[in-house]
Amino acid sequence: MGRAFEFRKERKFKRWAKMAVQFTRLGKEIVMAVKAGGSDVDNNSRLRTAVQNAKAVNMPKDRVEAAIKRATSRDEKDYEEIVYEGYAQFGVAILVETATDNLNRTVANVRSYFTKYGGTLGKTGSLDFIFSRKSVFTFDPGDRDLEELEFELIDAGLEDLFVEANEEGQDVAVVHAGYEHFGSMQKALEGLGIEVKSAKLERIPQSTTAVTEEQSVEVFKIIDRLEEDDDVQAVYHNMAE
Repeated sequence: MGRAFEFRKERKFKRWAKMAVQFTRLGKEIVMAVKAGGSDVDNNSRLRTAVQNAKAVNMPKDRVEAAIKRATSRDEKDYEEIVYEGYAQFGVAILVETATDNLNRTVANVRSYFTKYGGTLGKTGSLDFIFSRKSVFTFDPGDRDLEELEFELIDAGLEDLFVEANEEGQDVAVVHAGYEHFGSMQKALEGLGIEVKSAKLERIPQSTTAVTEEQSVEVFKIIDRLEEDDDVQAVYHNMAE
């Protein structure tokens, strides 16, 4: 079936193996949320979102509670959120979100990954014309009338509402809103009794770069290596599907 097929299969197994890494990142996000706004979930929207996302990926409740408790300790580290931008091979743009307690270590690692796999690290803001930051929410569409829902969410900043299949092949409804409408959209969905599965600020590519399947294998080498780094929270690219 070819090298590309085997690579896709390998990536699937890697996604399953990344569950522990995902829990670590969510734990870090919970810590940052608590330090920024306190440990009361009802009065801290960022923490409420982080806990919500942790539940969506079945992060154990005791790990969530441990992260909240750890964040209230004076000995817990402070994390600095830094974004790195650059290009992989074949002109594919890559944006990397990090949260670190050691800036020198993080920038050295990120730069080394770009260099090792034939990419280049650029200046902050160099990819602003490619990526737009959006509020992205997902929920189970069930038998809900999505056309009617669109009208109900317009005032909360709705830009797009559609249904797509997740990695398990299940249909999920996806809501896109502007970066500045995260809070209003979250409240609107909660007010309508919709159980949000995930709520994130994501980088959506406004333009894409076409590559062959074989070329995508090479680009994913740098993406995978970045995603394996403990300081990296998210990696975005603009490869065309």
